[in-house]
Amino acid sequence: MKNITSDSASKFFIAVIGIVVIAITLRELSHIFIPFVIAFFLFFVFNPLNLFLEKNKIPLSLITLIDLFITIAVLYVVSKVVVDSFLSFADSLPEYVDKLSLVVRETALSAGISDPYFADFSFESIIEKINYSSLAGGIFSSTISLFGSILFVIFFFVFVLFGEKGVYDTIKKRYVISKIKPEIKKIKKKLIEEVDTSENDSEIERQLKIEKEEREKKLENTFKTITDQIQKYIITKIFVNAGAGILVGFGLYLFGVDYPVVWGLFTFLFNFIPTIGSAFALILPVLFTILQFDSLGITIGVILFMITVQTISFNLIEPIVIGKRLKLNPLVILLSVLIWGWIWGILGMLMSVPLTAVINIILANSDSKNLNFISELMSTGEK
Repeated sequence: MKNITSDSASKFFIAVIGIVVIAITLRELSHIFIPFVIAFFLFFVFNPLNLFLEKNKIPLSLITLIDLFITIAVLYVVSKVVVDSFLSFADSLPEYVDKLSLVVRETALSAGISDPYFADFSFESIIEKINYSSLAGGIFSSTISLFGSILFVIFFFVFVLFGEKGVYDTIKKRYVISKIKPEIKKIKKKLIEEVDTSENDSEIERQLKIEKEEREKKLENTFKTITDQIQKYIITKIFVNAGAGILVGFGLYLFGVDYPVVWGLFTFLFNFIPTIGSAFALILPVLFTILQFDSLGITIGVILFMITVQTISFNLIEPIVIGKRLKLNPLVILLSVLIWGWIWGILGMLMSVPLTAVINIILANSDSKNLNFISELMSTGEK
């Protein structure tokens, strides 16, 4: 009994150490793994279009060019809208910096804080201390790094498109054909007792064919489930976030809040980060409203409006549209955001839910009872 217990404990700690090593490896080699994972996500997004084009006898090389053209066009439009919005926002930033300095000084005065730092607080003095040459160098290097990452993603995406079928065939060979060989002896032994010797060979072939078809179907269903869930999650998030962003932008425009397009973009982008992103998407426009208006009524109105949009979009519409197909426990989602955020930063947070969903699907389709148990812990328990 002690040996069984110690053996189980050893396996558990070895598994934990292995997971930690994998996490550290992913973190240290993030410059390779992040573009690779994004390329796979792009493959899942384009998969329905690619299958349609393949059925219409379009060559794979032309399909690749179409996918790349769509990707680059979307990147150009999004980056142009984002850059133009933030440039217009930056033009009037000094005015709001002065207002924010005044708010800090008045808050310190009303709170009875006599510290000269807060009593004479000024963001301008902080900005003057910034080393603009090093800042410009950092922006330049970050821009070069961003373009390098985009090229890396495109590079991986092309190879994923051309190599996906080969990878699938290799996995099928490993987990279907190799798994059937051990079944041959069991089937032969069973047939010796039940079937005439003359009929053994044909019966073995028939049962092996059934076994092979079942395993192929299971593998195919696993890949199909992963593809379907990632596609549905990404497409749904894009449309729900876009709808929420448009509503926020239009609503803040009616309230008279400056730069509603910027806050609409904030809502669209931040809500890709589960749980945490919604809080940032709510706080930033509210803080800006406080700076712009001295009216408590307008601020409360903006808060109520933002909460209503967030609740309807992400607590009502999104679960209905997705249909809760990811079936991930809310606690697991929160932990996945924190863990993937530690591994890959903001991009890790953005990809945390689909990555965790993929892991859950793989565990659920495993033959191991322990891995199935982990999958059940990660799930909501709904059928």
